[in-house]
Amino acid sequence: MSEILLIYPPVAKPAEAPAGIAKLAGSLRGHGVDCVTVDLNFEGLDYILRQSCTANDTWSLRALRHVEKNRAALSDKKTYTNFDRYKRAVADLNRVVEVVGREHNLELSLANYNDKQLSPLRSQDLLQAAAEPQENIYYPFFSKCLTRQIEENSPSFIGFSLNYLSQALCTFAMIGFCRRRFPELAIVVGGGLITSWASRPDWHNPFAGLIDHLIAGPGAEKLLVLLRKKPEESESFAPDYSDFSDHEYLAPERILPYAASSGCYWNRCTFCPEKAEGNCYCQIKSEVVSKELDQLFAEGRYELIHFLDNAMSPALLRRLIEVPPRAGWYGFARVESDLLDPKFCLDLRRSGCVMLKLGIESGAEEVLSAMKKGIVLSDVAQVLANLRRAGIATYIYLLFGTPAETLHEARQTLEFTVAHHHEITFLNLAIFNLPLYSSESSGLEVRDFYAGDLSLYGNFVHPRGWQRQDVRRFLDQEFKRHPKIAPIIKRDPPIFTSNHAPFFC
Repeated sequence: MSEILLIYPPVAKPAEAPAGIAKLAGSLRGHGVDCVTVDLNFEGLDYILRQSCTANDTWSLRALRHVEKNRAALSDKKTYTNFDRYKRAVADLNRVVEVVGREHNLELSLANYNDKQLSPLRSQDLLQAAAEPQENIYYPFFSKCLTRQIEENSPSFIGFSLNYLSQALCTFAMIGFCRRRFPELAIVVGGGLITSWASRPDWHNPFAGLIDHLIAGPGAEKLLVLLRKKPEESESFAPDYSDFSDHEYLAPERILPYAASSGCYWNRCTFCPEKAEGNCYCQIKSEVVSKELDQLFAEGRYELIHFLDNAMSPALLRRLIEVPPRAGWYGFARVESDLLDPKFCLDLRRSGCVMLKLGIESGAEEVLSAMKKGIVLSDVAQVLANLRRAGIATYIYLLFGTPAETLHEARQTLEFTVAHHHEITFLNLAIFNLPLYSSESSGLEVRDFYAGDLSLYGNFVHPRGWQRQDVRRFLDQEFKRHPKIAPIIKRDPPIFTSNHAPFFC
């Protein structure tokens, strides 16, 4: 008998085990709570890939014939030595998912779930998904799986980890099934998306009659209180991935997702969702991080660590140099003074760092200043040079269309990127979405962007006339076509992007 069953629902990238419910499991079990964790995202992909479907075009027929071959290829390191072979395996496997989804009027992929009738941004649509769970493409799968898990484990609570919009409709379909089939179960829902919704100043819970407990923010302590256990405030417990040890995720190496902090230690960037949502920064002590990583490696085999922090702190980076982990690693970092030291970057590489993700956002000083990024381009240039010399790949994030930017500043970003193209391994290009409730949005003329009472972002009239369609035109016709930039964009792993990028470094 388990006290709580924790579920990770479809659809999210299936490259690694779900960190959120693993963290909860570690904390709950550390406090003596018996729980079971189930990755229905991974198991749901198995279900989709086994479905029979009709196809008439050559590509779909080929993809359907080679499902197992392509799945095995994405777990084989040799595939990642041939980028064209890798891209074909991803495209073919994704094609199968698309074809199956199309027969259910869905835009389904390895990383997304888009219902043409229901929106995850409308509470009424989510309630409809819960009222008609049998209409969900995964229903034959999850109805059997949830029934088996609940009957075998007899939990008092069932919890769902809802982090992405792509998971929302499936999550609510599962909730509706559980509410109907097991009305005695208390239903708990937490995760990043719930945290974002609950941070809205106009938030009122539209799911009160369906969901017993919504948990915003880190959920371990709140779950323990629900389970009538006293949290040990001074003690940290390592995530527990034991329930996922047999899963063959779509990656050539077994990845350990690990978060050494929540929130962001900088927390000053304008329009940042972390800041807009008022999320506090909480950090695990660096010596505890080393202890937990050792424990995790003693319990399981991992070949790559994915640090999930919004920004790995300087203290954590120094600790990894002092006490290198037992595998290579990558994660997000800020351009800080330590990275200006070439020796520090070399030491990071020796500690196992294979790639750093850096949110540079702009190549224009005026834009960086307006965004309060706390970085200057001369430092960015030095850091990029240091990381390249150290043999550390870079995954650079650029953001276009912010209120301080015009075509002139966007072209400055283009010039900066071209000047440092040989130091940039991968690029992520994004068009700015305005967080509806950021303090900075009050001075802008905001319009509906995504229709729905659960929307988190809005469109706006650009104060300098640099409208969204202008930004998109610049990116498509000028930025992406530059001969120094096009090759960088082309080597980004399709669908899996930064989750698979370290395997090409």
